[in-house]
Amino acid sequence: MNPSWWMAGVPFACQPDCGKCCDEPGGIVYLRPEDAEIMAQHHGLEVADWLQRDCRQTLDGRWVLKSDPVTDICIYLDEQKKCTTYEARPAQCKSYPFWAENVRSDRSWRKTVSECPGLESEEAFIISGDTIRTKIIEDRDASRGFRQWPPKSR
Repeated sequence: MNPSWWMAGVPFACQPDCGKCCDEPGGIVYLRPEDAEIMAQHHGLEVADWLQRDCRQTLDGRWVLKSDPVTDICIYLDEQKKCTTYEARPAQCKSYPFWAENVRSDRSWRKTVSECPGLESEEAFIISGDTIRTKIIEDRDASRGFRQWPPKSR
């Protein structure tokens, strides 16, 4: 089996004041239980309280971040396109642009490159294939999400 094209590494550097990955109306950020714990702690809340305040459940019951009711973009993106919870952001946010759906085909990757200025940045540095693999796994894990707090497996 041939290694994935991205195993050779991909140049990337998140761009200041960009926020393009967070300001898509209708975007969904799925959460892992550990994401909920980190975010709740960041906000000084119990997990259940944070989930009630800043999250909602999808039709299939998975917890996701709420979107702004007016703009339909992430509630943590400020007017300057900066994440107000950057240090505590969920795994799915940390994994972008290396989501499974973005690297699965040449066509999906070309679309991602056209939308993400960090992939063609002069400041970009090589993200290793092993790091990309970890990000893909974390994104997949987040996409599975969780449906109750505390999770049964704890």
